[in-house]
Amino acid sequence: MSKTTDISVPPKEGFVRFCDLDLNDGILRAIADAGFRYCTPIQAAALPPALAGRDVAGRAQTGTGKTAAFLIAILDRFVRHPLGRQARAGSAAVPRALIIAPTRELVMQIERDAHALAPYVDLRALALFGGSDLDRQRRKLRAMNPELIVATPGRLLDFKTRRDIDLGRVEIMVIDEADRMLDMGFIPDVRRIVRGTPPKEKRQTLLFSATLSDDVMRLAASWLANPVRIDIEPEQVAVDSVRQVLYLATAREKFPLLYHLLTTEKPERVLMFVNRRDTAEWLTRELKRYRFDCGLISGALSQNHRTRTLAEFREGRLPILVATDVAGRGLHIDSVSHVINYNIPEDPEDYVHRIGRTGRAGAKGTSITFACEEESFGIPPIEEYIGRPLPCEHPDPDWLTIPDDVAPLRAADVVMPAGTGGDQRRRTGGGGGRSSAGRRPGARRPGRRPQSGRRR
Repeated sequence: MSKTTDISVPPKEGFVRFCDLDLNDGILRAIADAGFRYCTPIQAAALPPALAGRDVAGRAQTGTGKTAAFLIAILDRFVRHPLGRQARAGSAAVPRALIIAPTRELVMQIERDAHALAPYVDLRALALFGGSDLDRQRRKLRAMNPELIVATPGRLLDFKTRRDIDLGRVEIMVIDEADRMLDMGFIPDVRRIVRGTPPKEKRQTLLFSATLSDDVMRLAASWLANPVRIDIEPEQVAVDSVRQVLYLATAREKFPLLYHLLTTEKPERVLMFVNRRDTAEWLTRELKRYRFDCGLISGALSQNHRTRTLAEFREGRLPILVATDVAGRGLHIDSVSHVINYNIPEDPEDYVHRIGRTGRAGAKGTSITFACEEESFGIPPIEEYIGRPLPCEHPDPDWLTIPDDVAPLRAADVVMPAGTGGDQRRRTGGGGGRSSAGRRPGARRPGRRPQSGRRR
């Protein structure tokens, strides 16, 4: 391996270089291999105190590089203070570092990022999450005795209760997406987990959250010792590389508008967000009926299905992915050309998380949001949150109906993944109109032009 002194990164005003941080050569080489030379704002602010062993409470949205910040701090500690394989407490795994995150997808992403940063560093890292075979994970845990564990709270407690994991020697703990865990009701589980680790004065704790609300800061006061507080303002994150468009359309016009956008713009890779599982299932079925190759992920589906579908989307084998906000945070999927908000998110922060899936790493991206009469009240809070107005457009009237010569498949001929809701013909589109298979007898298909002579 060549030395990091061979890597030339010129100084740049207002930016911190990774090579300025006195990082281990192997870590610097991995960062350079990934094409990163300058720290993002959260990395520049969080890494110096984290590398010095200080606790950190950081406010930053997804897509800002915070995952790399805490992983670099963990890896640097491991290489500067190697312990080899720790003796087990009985048959339990004894990790040196613990990362807790709210969703399975985020946990798996963090594990992937950890391995990506460690090709020149010996690292044993393991992701533990629900929805997957517990015994299989248990066998991997026993065989590996990982020094880094990334886990969702529930599954980690499963192993802790079974005494498969001993957290008593954790040196550094990361609590990621703290606000999300608060919203999802995970905090009691996290409290139980934290109680199993050394006292806060004897471990380093890094907490990251999209907001540092009073509730989050109360948690930070309980878990962190004299932390450095870091605030990265949302407007610094509001994705200047993303072209944002807001289309005004009625609920019945949204699907025809979507059809025309997909057929005329022909986007390469589209991540489409909705607010509800049943809407996601309805929309996926309708897209398949109109012969769009698309996938679906939501909390209702098995982990194996979600993992497989995300892999197909990430590798470019699946051009369209319909998702609930389970995919909105923390997923790093390269080359997403378009994000489409079929529903306006109920939380303004989720808007930033969603559109942050495109325009990453300096690439250009497009975010399209549909605003109907039922959801337009959500626009002003988003504009206030991002500190700018959303550019509003009225779509071409011809785009608000599907031509009559376009013949969709029958709903019965569409194959949906196992685990989706029951009879989709009885579901509405959550703002997209009824599925044609579920229309009232004699009703006109939503978004269709009436033919001459046809009754309205």
